[in-house]
Amino acid sequence: MPMKGRFPIRRTLEYLQKGEVVLKNRVKILTVNYNTHGQLSDGASCPESTNCPCDNELFSISKTPWIRAITQWSGSVNDGEQVLVDVEGKDHKQITQHVKTILGKTDEVLQAEALARMEAANPANFGPKKYCLKECICEVEGQVPCPGTTPLPKEMTGKYRAQMAAAQD
Repeated sequence: MPMKGRFPIRRTLEYLQKGEVVLKNRVKILTVNYNTHGQLSDGASCPESTNCPCDNELFSISKTPWIRAITQWSGSVNDGEQVLVDVEGKDHKQITQHVKTILGKTDEVLQAEALARMEAANPANFGPKKYCLKECICEVEGQVPCPGTTPLPKEMTGKYRAQMAAAQD
């Protein structure tokens, strides 16, 4: 598919992640229905109102504007529920705020996710691979390897140092 015009850029993940609304993980599909004639759906037809990271489908076949979100509760999409939002007579800022309230993640959840990403990406943290980048400090370049896997030089062992100190006395 050729990448021409402004619409393929709007479908990229980077563009969608810069949006104001971060949808909950269970929201899989967001459909925006608006009419092309009249003042009733000026906010819904604005491109900023659909700036959400999910599978967006836009329809212009409705007489009244509304947004439908299809959520996924378990393994298959078919057993999810539909959330309908009436956007008649609202501008895109009101629509964005309303969708953010109903379907968006809260600020506390966003901060917790950002903190978890920062903790996992911090090279000073050591622990299990699923939580940290390195399991042990010996994995860092320039550090002494673990004595359990690679024997230390005899000059670095405590036994050798004690023998050398006893020999000098």
